[in-house]
Amino acid sequence: MNSKIIYSVLVAFIFSVIGGPILIPILHKLKFGQNIREEGPKSHQKKAGTPTMGGIIFIIASVISMIILVRKPSDEAMFALYAFIAFGCIGFVDDFLKIIHKNNLGLRAYQKMIMLLLVSFGFGFYAANNAEIGTSIIIPFVGKAVDLGILYIPFIIIYFAATTNAVNLTDGLDGLATSVTILVMTFFVIVSFNMGNYTLSIFCAVVAGALLGFLRYNAFPAQVFMGDTGSLALGGALAAVAMILKLPLLVIIVGGVYVMETLSVILQVASFKLTGKRIFKMSPLHHHFELCGWHETKVVSAFSIATVILCMIAFLSF
Repeated sequence: MNSKIIYSVLVAFIFSVIGGPILIPILHKLKFGQNIREEGPKSHQKKAGTPTMGGIIFIIASVISMIILVRKPSDEAMFALYAFIAFGCIGFVDDFLKIIHKNNLGLRAYQKMIMLLLVSFGFGFYAANNAEIGTSIIIPFVGKAVDLGILYIPFIIIYFAATTNAVNLTDGLDGLATSVTILVMTFFVIVSFNMGNYTLSIFCAVVAGALLGFLRYNAFPAQVFMGDTGSLALGGALAAVAMILKLPLLVIIVGGVYVMETLSVILQVASFKLTGKRIFKMSPLHHHFELCGWHETKVVSAFSIATVILCMIAFLSF
């Protein structure tokens, strides 16, 4: 089984690397270029026109790889794959509208949230009525399972919406969300394998491998951005994997970078509305470090190292 996980990474990596030169020119031809918000860092203005919706590359690579590698997928693996695709579709609609409107505004905030909540409810309802998943979650470090009962579905709705939005906020620098999520998915490859959920570990390996291939085109200077298509898909996949393993709370630890990015936005907005002052030079957090003089690659490296450390801490929670 260990060798199959390695094959999974390699197969997805190859499909993703091959998909880049095929899909990026198509995105160029269709003029699916990124619109950069004016209030963002000035250094990002030169990125305007870089193809977005690149998440299609690793989504397609992952789907093809799963079809090839998993002949009889378990319900859990398919559940994670469906979440990956479903949230990716929401992101696709958002990206497409941004391109059509030729600005950085796609779906309105309430429209996007309604779609996320509806899809999250669907997955929460399915999980609650699935004997293999159920309504219990494991508390990190304590190791005990707590049955949430009727509170499970509302919890999962909030959990999915929060996770997808957190990954989305992290996708603001070349290769940042990609690098961090490769590490997080690798963590869940090991965890799911050790918990005996082998098919799910293959899914995590496939996503990690596809992201490795995508990083070839997304690392600084990026030839393509994943867009909301990619970031929401990754958030949905991550949320689904952790939920299947009954470890949604573990995402707070292993996905600490996502959490800090989200908190920086919340604190910035709250501080400005209450006091008229900003805590950070700009939010999300990665922009703050940029304005402090850090190069994009330095921010990505620092956040990736932080994720490695957080993954080690998460391992200790078992």
